[in-house]
Amino acid sequence: MDPRALLDTWLATGTLRPSTQAAYRQEVTSWLDWCDHTWPHPGPYVDPYHFGIEHVAAWSYDRYLKDCLGNRPFDGPAALAYIAGQFPHIAKSHDRRITALTGYYTAAVDHRVIAIAPDLTELRSGLDRDDTPPKRLNPSERATLFAAIGGWGPTNARHYLRDRLIAYLLLEGLRPGEIVRLDIRHVYELADYTYELRAPDDFENVGKKFVLEPLTSAALKAYLPKRIRPADGVHALIIGQGGQPIVREYPNKIVQQICATYPILAQRQPPVTADTIAHTGYWDTSAG
Repeated sequence: MDPRALLDTWLATGTLRPSTQAAYRQEVTSWLDWCDHTWPHPGPYVDPYHFGIEHVAAWSYDRYLKDCLGNRPFDGPAALAYIAGQFPHIAKSHDRRITALTGYYTAAVDHRVIAIAPDLTELRSGLDRDDTPPKRLNPSERATLFAAIGGWGPTNARHYLRDRLIAYLLLEGLRPGEIVRLDIRHVYELADYTYELRAPDDFENVGKKFVLEPLTSAALKAYLPKRIRPADGVHALIIGQGGQPIVREYPNKIVQQICATYPILAQRQPPVTADTIAHTGYWDTSAG
């Protein structure tokens, strides 16, 4: 299927709001224009069905980020942190573009145009897209989130088991900073095959006990054999690149990426963030 025909099909047959359709059409068209030189840029033509994350980064830099970065290259987390700190409105717009591409390439997988959707998580700033306090998901949104987490698989990301576990840990009520600091030495399997863990506080003291729900326990059990080998002296449960602990922004990045696959979550206002999920929890409870 032609890439622009896929864009039309995705928007025409999906459930996105008209305003979101218009915004996503603009973002994906910008990417396709960049790929085929309709909008001039240096470098070779790019096949929008066969490309690397570096091409999406180059498009983002060429079209949108060059002015705010100045002489800084757009080459990784440091550049994203700089944009988020100095130009939060640009960071939020950038994350929306990545959400649009995620939805487009999820549709490409659904239509069997490509086998695996690109993992664009590392291109997100992870900045919360709303400045108001987190608003819990309603029951319908929570149910959709469970479907989105369960559907997140090897066609979405190489380390999908890690990503699922992070999302379920958020539903347990752990905050992103606690997830980053979880220590594998304080993870205990119980007699009923669920798990208990302790979340260290800001001073690395062993803190609150969490007895995990069965879904989270199953996600943890599936993740452990596939856990990236940690670097020497690293005891973090959740391991990222180079055997190091994930960065504090990663839970929010992966939440945005997972939620981008379902319109009811991608379009939600205020947007779904890691803190939103941590405040929502597994079960309906009265607001505290």
